[in-house]
Amino acid sequence: MIKMKYHKEVMEIIFHARGGQGAKTASEIIAETAVEEGKFAQAFPYFGPERSGAPTKTFIRISNQEIRTHEAIDDPDAVVVLDETLLSGKLDLVRNLDKNEFLIINTKKSSEEIKAKLGGFQGKIYAIDASGISQKIIGQPRPNTAILGKLIQVTEVVKLASLCQKFREKFEPKIGKEFSDKNILAIEKAYDSI
Repeated sequence: MIKMKYHKEVMEIIFHARGGQGAKTASEIIAETAVEEGKFAQAFPYFGPERSGAPTKTFIRISNQEIRTHEAIDDPDAVVVLDETLLSGKLDLVRNLDKNEFLIINTKKSSEEIKAKLGGFQGKIYAIDASGISQKIIGQPRPNTAILGKLIQVTEVVKLASLCQKFREKFEPKIGKEFSDKNILAIEKAYDSI
């Protein structure tokens, strides 16, 4: 059973990022981990202009029951933002998030600073310097893996050990043991952050 912090049967998450930041990869890892844990999951991207740096959206649904819908998510339970500059654009990233739902954002700013920037947003904000964690541990400012740790800490949608194992299985053959270990360490560091 998904350990949800409120009443919904399906956890719906939207990743907002820029092309090339790895939101699609991150969402696929979460979905594949959920399936490994015996849940049902969907992960699918929405791209506008397909170019590096363009705003992107990726949708994730996770449930203990079969998911029959396939449309874009309009009322998410959590929003993950990999690039804080998206907050100042025309996109309303926190639309339909209520006081019991979550915004997880890659930023050096505090949650209070982000809340002030968003005006009347009433939901819970989790600010984490995922790019900084990645730079320090992996040697590259790639927030997508580190932010996964914060996402599962906040939502409890999959287990940390399952996610790390799935990451290793999927990426160690591609990037090697050393970089896999570093990425997993970044996920764990973000998971343990306050």
